[in-house]
Amino acid sequence: LTAYGDMDVSIIAEKPPGRKPVETRAIELSRLDELAMGLTRKLDQGERIYWVCPLVEESDLLDVAAAEERFTYLKEFYGDRVGLVHGRMKAEEKDTAMQSFMDGETQILVATTVIEVGVDVPEATVMVIEHAERFGLAQLHQLRGRVGRGGLEGTCLLLYAAPLGEMQKARLGILRETEDGFRIAEEDLRLRGAGELLGTRQSGLPEFKLADLQAHSRLLPMARDDARLVLEKDAALKSERGNALRTLLYLFERDSAIQYLSSG
Repeated sequence: LTAYGDMDVSIIAEKPPGRKPVETRAIELSRLDELAMGLTRKLDQGERIYWVCPLVEESDLLDVAAAEERFTYLKEFYGDRVGLVHGRMKAEEKDTAMQSFMDGETQILVATTVIEVGVDVPEATVMVIEHAERFGLAQLHQLRGRVGRGGLEGTCLLLYAAPLGEMQKARLGILRETEDGFRIAEEDLRLRGAGELLGTRQSGLPEFKLADLQAHSRLLPMARDDARLVLEKDAALKSERGNALRTLLYLFERDSAIQYLSSG
């Protein structure tokens, strides 16, 4: 919507006050045992760790099963210092699990993506995301934002199953390169495609005849301003220029756009 002019965009170029940088690393899942044992030093320093389990698109029941399996695995290393929270829990059970983590009664919280937003634990310094290749860029960035909120720098560990496809490599590479949410959003748009303006498809390349959303992004503000001027001066497209625009819309098979605009 911002690209096509229906919304304005503001860019916040700085982190919120008090936020520390988050180091992001990609680690192959074959090193799982090594990673699990390596968390001891962080725990002994009183730090907290999120461990987000893989996203399973087919069923949220499978999401829960993955979380419970990892919870059992980590308890073998750290016993009662490990907690669990997932979307199938009752609200009071989730609240209890989160409070235990916030109070330091548990130091590792195994979770599904229910912790993606609305969670603030300053002592949490490590975010482990298992099967990170299954997550979208925006979701990975949101999860990473759960750590580095206190006085200590954060670490985000992206566990992936090899081999990765080119798209998956690109996604994880972007997360490692930057914490800039705006750039991540732009790269996500580039990788997924913008989908349709007049339609239901939410990803893939838009079907422009003469333009490319990424290559010609600087032309969009010019086209948007020109379109606004036309709507202000000749919304019904009855002037000489308006008739020319109608012809162009027809020639480029965008007469559906006229129907869309006329519908209000």
